[in-house]
Amino acid sequence: MSTKIHPTAIVEDGAQLGVNVDVGAFCFVGKDAKLGDNTRLHHHASVEGDVCLGMENEIFPYALVGGLTHDLKFKGGTPKLKIGNENIFREYVTAHVATNDGEFTTIGSQNVFLAYSHVAHDCNVGNHVIMSSHSALGGHAIIGDHVNIGWGAGVHQFCQLGRYAMLSACSKLVQDVPPYMLADGSPAEVRSINKVAMERADISSEKVELVKSLFKILYKSDLNRSQALEQIKQQSEEENAEITTEILDFVSSSNRGIA
Repeated sequence: MSTKIHPTAIVEDGAQLGVNVDVGAFCFVGKDAKLGDNTRLHHHASVEGDVCLGMENEIFPYALVGGLTHDLKFKGGTPKLKIGNENIFREYVTAHVATNDGEFTTIGSQNVFLAYSHVAHDCNVGNHVIMSSHSALGGHAIIGDHVNIGWGAGVHQFCQLGRYAMLSACSKLVQDVPPYMLADGSPAEVRSINKVAMERADISSEKVELVKSLFKILYKSDLNRSQALEQIKQQSEEENAEITTEILDFVSSSNRGIA
């Protein structure tokens, strides 16, 4: 099938459109944009800036993908946004390019960004992430695969959420959330493991129990953080060590501390 561009849409000279791209009424596609095969822009959607969209992305009305950074340190140049395949950007979503010339904001594949959610400059979003309506990422946030961010939640700049983590609705996150954990509150604190996500992903009951035991060491024991990490380290050579090592490495490398 051929690419379709509605007569009211504006596609600037230089924009690159793949096969079977559909650009709806009153859309805007900037001169530096690259739209992969089978991408669809619903009416009034905009893609501007140096944006590279993979295949089969869908952008709904009034979303802005590739907007200029809000960072006041922006000094010009050509910051970029790189996006994978099969992402959904619902109404009024904003996803911004990086701040510095030649640097990237990155978004992986098969993510869902619900209405009014925001991905700020220099973020790194993995795959299979869900950002609920009105949630927002501050600059340089790092979001692992299969993370779920609830309605109205805010993630402070430079914070990280590990794989399969969840941030509950209306939470304010100012520290990092380790993999497989669920954080809630303002400021958010880890309350439990994200058991539902693990079960939905067919993670074995043995691994779920392992994560639960690591949660108890980190959050429910009388050990300080260094002592807890040392105890976890002793378990890293046991069965299912990859999960233990993943959590250990995440906590050990956290710059903001863990929630």
